[in-house]
Amino acid sequence: MYSVTKRIEFCYGHRLLDYDGVCKHPHGHNAVAEIEVRTGTLDSRNMVCDFSDIKRLVKGWIDRELDHKMLLRHDDPLVAALTALGEPVFLVDSNPTVERIARLIFDKAKEQGLPVVRVTVWETPTSFADYRP
Repeated sequence: MYSVTKRIEFCYGHRLLDYDGVCKHPHGHNAVAEIEVRTGTLDSRNMVCDFSDIKRLVKGWIDRELDHKMLLRHDDPLVAALTALGEPVFLVDSNPTVERIARLIFDKAKEQGLPVVRVTVWETPTSFADYRP
């Protein structure tokens, strides 16, 4: 089995509702996502996948949808206020935890046809979450 992993950096803000900790307050992260793509055979270029394809497909989506946006649960009271101010938000159905963000990126990579097997999102230099099917 062969695999390659592409690291993608992005920034986002969020907060967690129904949570009794400091993350209930709006705050931000400088995140790093690792997208691992795996296959049993190499393509005609002797590659699992070109790193530039992962960058174009996944980083392109992250840059458009997540980077420098507030990721909020759809029923968060901040949504209306931020939207009224013209601030960029990205809405999710459940709390925008790092686990949920890893799954979101995994699903988008899969939708783009990449044979992704794992997405890891580092929320801080010492804390990360993985999603693997």
